[in-house]
Parts: sequence; C-alpha cells; structure tokens
Amino acid sequence: MTRIPDETPSNGASAPFRSFVLPVLFLTSLFFLNFIARIIPAPLLPAIESDLGIGHAQAGSMFLFISFGYFIAILGSGFLSSRISHKNTIVVSAVSLGMALIATSFSTNLWAVHSGLFLIGLASGLYLPSGLSTVTSLVAPRDWGKAISIHELAPNVSFIAAPLLAELLLIILPWRGAFFLIGLFSLAMGCAFLRFGKGGAFPGQAPSFAALGILMRDSSFWIMLILFCLGISLTLGVYTMLPLYLVSEHDMSRSLANTYVSLSRIGCIAMAFVGGWANDRFGPKRSLGTILALSGLLTVFLGNAIGTGVIIAVFLQPLAAACFFPPAIASISSIGSADMRSMSISMTIPLAFVVGAGLIPTGIGFVGESGSFGLGISLVGALTLSGAVLSRFLCIEIAR
Repeated sequence: MTRIPDETPSNGASAPFRSFVLPVLFLTSLFFLNFIARIIPAPLLPAIESDLGIGHAQAGSMFLFISFGYFIAILGSGFLSSRISHKNTIVVSAVSLGMALIATSFSTNLWAVHSGLFLIGLASGLYLPSGLSTVTSLVAPRDWGKAISIHELAPNVSFIAAPLLAELLLIILPWRGAFFLIGLFSLAMGCAFLRFGKGGAFPGQAPSFAALGILMRDSSFWIMLILFCLGISLTLGVYTMLPLYLVSEHDMSRSLANTYVSLSRIGCIAMAFVGGWANDRFGPKRSLGTILALSGLLTVFLGNAIGTGVIIAVFLQPLAAACFFPPAIASISSIGSADMRSMSISMTIPLAFVVGAGLIPTGIGFVGESGSFGLGISLVGALTLSGAVLSRFLCIEIAR
C-alpha cells in the first residue's frame, strides 16, 4: 500500500502563506488534469457508444479499467517515489498520463480503448500521494488546511468542467479529440513542472506492512471500507453514468444532459463545508448515518423520477452526497494509532475506488442494457440506505 507521510519537510515554516499560493495552484492544475482525464469519458459516453457500436454494459466497463489501473498505481506509488523523489514522480505521472491519453485517442476498437483507459488509470494513480506530500512540504503545518483546501478544488471543478469541456470539444472534434487535447496539456504541464515546479524534492516512503495485521482485525476499518465504497458510488459512480442515463431513458439531448450534470455540481463545492460543519457539530458517526440515509433516498428518487422530477433529483442527489467525505475522512483517520492513519487511508481509497468508480458504473450499465438504468441507480440508493444502518456499528473515538 502507499503510505502518505504524516509529516513532510516544510520549506515555508517562516514565510507567509501567500508566497506559496502560486506553487500550490500549479499543483492544483496538475491535479485538475489528472482528475478530468479519469472522468472525461462520462460526458463522452453517448458519442463513444454510437461510434464504436457498443452497449451500455460495455460503456460502463470503461471505468472499471480506469479504476483497476488507478488501484495498482496508487498502491505501488511509494516504491517509485522512494527512489526518484515526489517531484519526479509527479512529472512521471503527468507525462505518462499525457502519452496514455494521446494513445487512447488513436483507438479504433473497444479492446484498444480499454487498454488505453487502463494506462490512464495507471498513470494518474501515481500522482495523489506525491501531490499531497509536495503540497504539505511547501507550507508550514499551520497552513496545511488552506493549502490542501486549494488543492482539493481540482476534483470539484473537474466535475463541473468535464461535461462543458466535452460539449465544447464535440462541436469541432470527434470524441477522440478530447483525449488528444487533454493529453497534450498534461504533457506540457508535466514538462513545465519539471522545469519550474517547487517542492517535493525529497524521497517518499516505501510501503510498510508492519501494522497491516492489526488494521485488518479492526471491524471499524472494514465498516469504513464499505462506507467509502458507497460514498464513491454516490458521487463518482453515479456521475459517470448519469449523462448516458438521461440520454437513453429520458430522451434528453446529449448537450442538455451534460449541461444539467455540470450545473448540478456547482453547489457541491459549498456542501463539502456543510459536511465538515456537521462532523464538528454532531460527530462523524451520527453525521455519516444521516448523510447516507438522505443520499440513499435521493439516489432512489433519481432512479425512479420522471418529468421535472428527474431534473430536481439531478440537482439534489449530488448535494447530499458531497457532504459524505469530511466525516468519512475524519472517521477513517481515527482508526488505530496515529502511526496507522496513513495506512488506513491508503488501504481504503484504492479499494473503494475500484468498487465505487469501477464495479458500480459497470453494474449500472449492465442493468441499463438489460432494461432499466433507473433500476441500477435505485439499487445503488438501496445499498446506501443499508450503509446508513451499518454506520451505527462504528467504534471510533474522536476528540471533541
């Protein structure tokens, strides 16, 4: 597993935070390209289906290949960064991601697309542990919260930008052009970071298995792993199949569906702060149960709504789901001793990503091909409701 260090060399111990805003924004830009490369197939799925002549299940399976590559890379990234430094690992990730995207743009059949998407996942998975370590190396510990908050804007902005970018590019280019252009930007940014990037000029830590047995015997770890699978299913899993669902079962045009999906994610940026407030006010265990129950009900609603109700559900479901991660991260960070915190996180996220961002979209696509996308989405909501019950069995202690 990849161990994300609890402490990293800080170059900004006495310098004001504003002097490091630009380097942090540089890393945020790299993270944005890294994340959007993994979700850009979602708004392109209707066009990809039509061009390759594939079904919904095959379309959904594309995200499974991305998630498998991501899973392998994030678990093994510590081996690479311990040998070539975090900065060079970021460069390798960005450059190899650019090459994988460009290679995918030349795919002419489903097998080639799957191979390219696996490489995209593999390249992008190298970034996150080194990116987080580099961000925290740039600024003093007192400014870590601000720096990480800026860095974490990348996923939220990607959810908004991906559908709009896809529609803009599809006006003038085939779907392959989107992969090609994002690949060019990733190559350029990787080279630019090698020349101008700051931070990360120190080695990472290779994986340690010493405490793995202790962690595996903790029931709360397994509960949180399941809850993280559900949280990623609610957000990334549903998101990746939503444009295809709206086009296939609700007869929306691709451009209108992508516009709705993009606009619905704007409010999620603020809702992440609501989740943090709920965690501080009510505690993570109570917050998780409430958030999962509400998200599950809204996901079931999304799968069964008709007419105007579908549009309402498209906007409400992600708002509730976006509240999940602050209390979830607080909970997983509290499992075990402080020296096991990074292991808990680095074991949970890759496994949950395979399920929530890989198996769940594939399952939704399979059910959609069998007759009803709405049923597949509703099943995700039903599983989430069971997770709300499961959260009551967590045994965690967090200082209040």
